[in-house]
Amino acid sequence: MTYCLAIKVDQGLVFASDSRTNAGVDQVSTYSKMHTFEGRGKRAVCILTAGNLATSQAVLRQLRRDNDKGGTRCITSMAELSQVADYIGELSRAEQRKHESANDDFSADASFIVGGQIGKRPPQLFLVYPQGNYISATIQTPYLQIGELKYGKPILDRIVSEDLSLEVAARCALVSMDSTMRSNISVGPPIELLTYTADSGRFNERLTLSEDNAYLLELRRAWQEGLKAAFAGLPSPPALRPPFKLVDTKTD
Repeated sequence: MTYCLAIKVDQGLVFASDSRTNAGVDQVSTYSKMHTFEGRGKRAVCILTAGNLATSQAVLRQLRRDNDKGGTRCITSMAELSQVADYIGELSRAEQRKHESANDDFSADASFIVGGQIGKRPPQLFLVYPQGNYISATIQTPYLQIGELKYGKPILDRIVSEDLSLEVAARCALVSMDSTMRSNISVGPPIELLTYTADSGRFNERLTLSEDNAYLLELRRAWQEGLKAAFAGLPSPPALRPPFKLVDTKTD
């Protein structure tokens, strides 16, 4: 399994992904699930992947081949980020169809988060489902997740809003990732973190955080201690009332 997320705020975009893949406890590997495409300061596109590794790698290979060829069906020439999401959905479905009847127990499903900015259009985020359709991040839900998403979702629901700074949004993404790693061993480091400042046309420096990274360890310690302190300060539940005693009012 894996966990990837992206957050959209007024200042730009945040992307985070783990690097663990597994096909059972005896087959655990490390692969980057974060892929970027940039074009002369006029476009920046990040793709996060989850699901079947063979499917996602095949889609990425085709995207890069298309970029090398040029033309209208490539990331570096498409005018809208939604077109990129559409094309990724098409490639993913075509790859999955090759394996649909091979084995009933085998799943070639893959999901993608596509985010970035093209030209003067605002930064956007899209989640491409295995079926090929997609949704976009909204003001009400300014983040998207793929993979093992349930453990890292509560902090996103409580903290993320579009008026956050990039730094706070990045910190929130890392806590969401750490919470997931804590509860699910199929998600693991190195953790990749990438930010994009709106209208810059290029990504900021990508961070790769290993399991023993000093900042990641300090973040984990501070978050855990903060949770314990917050829990200790919660009000106690109302005292339980003593049980009613039934009295037999009948007399001889």
